[in-house]
Amino acid sequence: MPAASSATRIGDALAQANAVLLGKPHEVRLAFACLLTGGHLLIEDLPGMGKTTLAHALASTLGLSFQRVQFTSDLLPSDIIGVSLFDRERNAFTFHPGPLFAQIVMADEINRATPKTQSALLEAMAEQQVTVDGTSHPLPSPFFVIATQNPVDSAGTFPLPDSQLDRFLLRIALGYPDPAAEREMLTTPDRRVLLQQLAPKLDADALVALRGEVDAVHASPALVDYLQALLAASRRHGKIRVGLSPRAGLALLRAARAWALIAGRAHVLPEDLQAVFAPVAAHRLVPAPDAGADRDTLARQILASVPVD
Repeated sequence: MPAASSATRIGDALAQANAVLLGKPHEVRLAFACLLTGGHLLIEDLPGMGKTTLAHALASTLGLSFQRVQFTSDLLPSDIIGVSLFDRERNAFTFHPGPLFAQIVMADEINRATPKTQSALLEAMAEQQVTVDGTSHPLPSPFFVIATQNPVDSAGTFPLPDSQLDRFLLRIALGYPDPAAEREMLTTPDRRVLLQQLAPKLDADALVALRGEVDAVHASPALVDYLQALLAASRRHGKIRVGLSPRAGLALLRAARAWALIAGRAHVLPEDLQAVFAPVAAHRLVPAPDAGADRDTLARQILASVPVD
């Protein structure tokens, strides 16, 4: 399928999602780019900003099965993975899958669960399967996790360690809508009603095919030079204790390829890399104790410090 044709299909899907989540076209496009790469998405924001609406809109627009799990401090790994129960008729244990066995899983307020439960989810994200009583059970394909996280100063939270944050390809925040979008939201039907009216614009097979197209998007040697310069700048930045890893570099390149495909191009431009840099890189940076700046600010500083040759 030519890149332009793919962009048309993706554009139709984006338009439908944007009609539900108003005033956030950039964030919706980032979410689609994340899904096209096969990665997972972390949304860090206050309650009521549209995180659940975005997840539902993605699932409905793409025709994928959806499960939402509310993470709490008493949630156990078996509550999301599933359990093996003894079947007296068969005289054997039978696995009963948990809500993790859906194509899009929303892990709501992931940082309210204990580290043990967080680790169980993140292990499933990395391996695309779960193991219960020595038996491996593959997760659905495609498999996409949208996790939401409260601001780090919220009470009763267990912040994700940096090593686990790295499992998310992108981290975004939705923020407040602009006045025009908020007014339209207040004067049009409830978002829940609109979500029920959505029809799939793509399906699982089409999504898998699009992921193959993402891999085929060309990245020139000059583009890779620019990417490596950004990685190097993060590692020598005086206010950053731990810079970007090689895995972060691969994530940046995949996200930039997806961004280019959405734009209808078969090659990556520096602008594509710049568009995804902060959402992919910021949560992977570890600021120095005296940094005096948050991760997003540091990511923007890195981007500004590296010229495009």
